[in-house]
Amino acid sequence: MTAIHVEGLTKEFDGFVAVDAISFDIEEGEIFGLLGPNGAGKTTTISMLATLLEPTAGTALVNGVDIRGDQDGVRKSIGIVFQDPSLDEELTAWENMDFHGRLYRIPRDVREERISTLLRLVELDDRKDSLVKTFSGGMRRRLEIARGLMHEPKVLFLDEPTLGLDPQTRNHLWHYIKSLNADKGVTIILTTHYMDEADRLCDRIAIIDRGTIIAMDTPEHLKGLIGGDVITIASPDAASIPAVLTAEWITRIDLHDGRVTVHLREAESHIAELVGLLGSHAIEISSVSIHKPTLEDVFLYYTGRTMREEEADAAARMRMMHRPGRR
Repeated sequence: MTAIHVEGLTKEFDGFVAVDAISFDIEEGEIFGLLGPNGAGKTTTISMLATLLEPTAGTALVNGVDIRGDQDGVRKSIGIVFQDPSLDEELTAWENMDFHGRLYRIPRDVREERISTLLRLVELDDRKDSLVKTFSGGMRRRLEIARGLMHEPKVLFLDEPTLGLDPQTRNHLWHYIKSLNADKGVTIILTTHYMDEADRLCDRIAIIDRGTIIAMDTPEHLKGLIGGDVITIASPDAASIPAVLTAEWITRIDLHDGRVTVHLREAESHIAELVGLLGSHAIEISSVSIHKPTLEDVFLYYTGRTMREEEADAAARMRMMHRPGRR
């Protein structure tokens, strides 16, 4: 069954289109990722689906409930972990959970049983009486996820769940997300700009850029669309390289950020020829790397820009929008 149905969802802020008529479906029990650079529209999309923002246009159903027509009905069936911390640091882990349960009017005996179960799930039961201000960043994120499950939601929204965490803690948190999806059958929608996170966690992903979904499928299928291998060449003469590489075994060339990305098959058998060809044209090579297609390559394939370049461009646009004297 379909857990979320989105059709033509749009959000504008003072003439700026943050989310531009996006449409997609998410099946029950799926881990679905919105992957894109900062400023792409991921959090805005999540906020509309969670009824925190009113759409400018379009519609969406969450667990069969219209996000415009029955906001309370949507909120009762979802959990959400915000990008910014939202725990009360002066309360204990148990007290944070208990307060959340009271807001949802969960009976005391049921509430206490769920708190114990969920704290064990995220391995915080031994710290249930500790103040949250003594917790590490990873512990806080785990507690926020546990709190979001208190009222047994059918859908859980995770907005950049591992932002700012170290690699080891991120891996640890991935384990919990996978576990709760498998053990409880919760449909999970997460936003991220980490390629490895989307690749390892999600059953399907929608790559979003400038408010538009540019590609959507399983991570493997998206990477398979590119096919073959990828050679990345760094060179002070990068702009001259595309005109030189015209061999028939090359399927595509992209120039970006002082680097050239070459798509081809059987890269190992052609690398010597490629380097020799550049050398015959006196083109200096700083470095050469070979790898299988990644989601970063998929983003570059569809946009002509890397994720890092797009984030820098988005930051520049935001600075222009908020420049003193601008009206």
